[in-house]
Amino acid sequence: MEWKFEEGRIFSLSDSGELMAEATYEVLANGNLNIDHTYVNPSLRGRGIADEMMRVVAEYLRREGCKAVASCSYAHIWFERNQEKYGDILSGNQEDVDVACKIGGPH
Repeated sequence: MEWKFEEGRIFSLSDSGELMAEATYEVLANGNLNIDHTYVNPSLRGRGIADEMMRVVAEYLRREGCKAVASCSYAHIWFERNQEKYGDILSGNQEDVDVACKIGGPH
C-alpha cells in the first residue's frame, strides 16, 4: 500500500480515491500524540492491513522523534502486543490511557 502523511492522519487511498486505511491522531498539550482512531476498509479486513498501518505509524513516530499514547482500542492493543519493539515511542504507561473509539470517523 502507498501511505500518505498529513497533519493528524496517516492513510492510504485506492486508485479511485476511496479511503482504504487510516490512522488519525491529535497533538496533546504536552506535545505527545494521541492515536485516537484507526480504520481499514471492509474490503481489506482480515489481511493484516491494520497491523501494517500501525507499523507505518510507529516508524513515523520514531523517525519524527515523537512520543505517543493510544486511546483508540485497536492501536492501544497493538502497542501492548508490540511493546518490546516499539515501547520506546510510548509516552508513559499505556495502562493509564482512557481507551475509547473516536466518534465521527469511518468504521
